Amino acid sequence: MCHANITLTRFLSGDAGHPMSTRPPTALQAVLHEVAASVRTIAAALARGTLGESAHADSVAGGAVLARSARRRKQVGKLETDLRSGSANDASSAAYQLAFDPLNCPWSADVNGTAGSIFSVTHVRSPASDAANRELRDGAYVESDGEHNGEPYGAALLQSGREQVAAGYTIYGPATMLVFTLGEGTHGFTLDGETDEFVLTHPSIRIPDDTAELAVDASNERFWEPPVRRYVHECREGRAGCRERDFSLHWSDALVPEVHRILMRGGLFLMPRDYRTRSAMRARLSAVYDASPLGFLVEQAGGMATTGRERVLDAAPRAFHERMPLILGSANEVARIGRYHREHDLGIDAPFASPLFRERSLFLSEATV
Repeated sequence: MCHANITLTRFLSGDAGHPMSTRPPTALQAVLHEVAASVRTIAAALARGTLGESAHADSVAGGAVLARSARRRKQVGKLETDLRSGSANDASSAAYQLAFDPLNCPWSADVNGTAGSIFSVTHVRSPASDAANRELRDGAYVESDGEHNGEPYGAALLQSGREQVAAGYTIYGPATMLVFTLGEGTHGFTLDGETDEFVLTHPSIRIPDDTAELAVDASNERFWEPPVRRYVHECREGRAGCRERDFSLHWSDALVPEVHRILMRGGLFLMPRDYRTRSAMRARLSAVYDASPLGFLVEQAGGMATTGRERVLDAAPRAFHERMPLILGSANEVARIGRYHREHDLGIDAPFASPLFRERSLFLSEATV
């Protein structure tokens, strides 16, 4: 249902009826208006496609931009050098800080496909709070691209996903949609091309607990851990297997469109860790500006987000460019994958060698007695 009279401005200011019980602080409203202004610019550049000089993804945006928003909109400071790293302006009076990935999966935009932006907003921590968390961030000094005032780029953003006060994404498709959460549900706004306003079209989005749709890159199966292979194998068996129902498997290699599909109709997205990565907890997605904001969005819509062994919002990155696996979507399926990881780590998922019973024994295992 389209709430044509509820624009983003009215929604944030609290002068329109909507599901949120609290009005966000003025400074946070300013951050979200800055995000909305930025994505309008990106949407216009992408819409021109090959007609404009900014058509190529790299010239529209190539990575994450850090920004610090002060108490008034005009006081927003930004990192101004290379996207995904840079030197910060003075923002000592800032109330919030923003991690913003202007164009996620730019290769999709290169072929006129659907692309998106992702953002995450957290409080600016006090110096005392930073000192208390210094031990947590020690790993960042090893892997950072450089330092600013004695700290690595993006050090202030090395907080767990639970610290987010807002998160969201924009999807650039047939319609431009801004989907975000302030911690009270997940809400979707569609850009009206005539008024250039974001209008509330999808209030209080809910993800179904069950699904039969799965997005995973099956070409990497040989590198997956056993619990992931177990889950996908069961889905492929469909009605003939233990799941007793058919699943649809697909892969588009476009993160924001996949998550948007899950929010609109349910589903599951897997980008698990694999044996090609250098560290046990690394994969392709950024912890700061991919996994954490999308995990926050999905949880606020009734879904779940996990690394396989840990809730995404409980993970605290140690470096701005740290990567993590991401499994999110319908709650019951994500919980099943988490159980498979626990069983694997406990060694109780080993298949039986008996050719008579294949993977099942005639007797109950001691663990279930």
